[in-house]
Amino acid sequence: MTLPRLRTALVSAVCATTLFPALAGCQPAPPDRGFVPRHEEPAEADRDSAGFLKRSQLVERVTADLNAYLDVPYRITVVARSCAGEGSGYDPGTHRIELCYDDLTEDRHLFEEADGRPADEALSEVVRETLHHEAGHALVDALDLPVRDRGRAEEDAADRFAQLMLLRDPRGDHALLTAARAYDLAAAADPARDPAPDPDDDHAPDPARAESHRCAVYGAAPARHPDLATPPRADCPRTWTATRDTWTADLAPLLKRQ
Repeated sequence: MTLPRLRTALVSAVCATTLFPALAGCQPAPPDRGFVPRHEEPAEADRDSAGFLKRSQLVERVTADLNAYLDVPYRITVVARSCAGEGSGYDPGTHRIELCYDDLTEDRHLFEEADGRPADEALSEVVRETLHHEAGHALVDALDLPVRDRGRAEEDAADRFAQLMLLRDPRGDHALLTAARAYDLAAAADPARDPAPDPDDDHAPDPARAESHRCAVYGAAPARHPDLATPPRADCPRTWTATRDTWTADLAPLLKRQ
């Protein structure tokens, strides 16, 4: 056995037997089921966004919330990383959600340019919505739901899962409304973009996603949000009830006893 391999074997043996793995410099093995957070070293341009995620513990908080509600039978890694413009997403082949530092940088710029003040709070809400949306994809995959691999239908279902999870939180309406505003700002930042659906993008257009979130917020609590009451939203309470009941039924095999 070569010296490096011998050293690795010795470290593994110590970590397997020590009562104090942290003191021995051992990293605990990640859980073998549920949502597991991880942070990768960022590219130089992404250090501010990576630091924000580390300080805020948003990835850890969202995964803890998901794990408190659901028992997924295998590990879904939720990794914050530099993506070089690829965009946040879920990979069913590796059961991995990627949250891109560079997406956070873009969202921060949109809010700070629009509001003229630091955007940490708004960015936190957008991250929560993004992570729950990607978790929706992971659960469509885990449950093999009929919308799986059906493009726009799966994207819409993932948005509705984010609505379900966030509206379980008393402040979740604020998160959804902030995410809706982020979609508005993104659309306004590119006014020349065709408002029709992009055939190369399964997501609904940004204005449609923003309206879906506002509809959910209003539909879940009309009396709390009279400012959102408009004639086109008259059916939002029924839409929200369908969203809640459909996802709750779909999640039944994974729901933990509350």
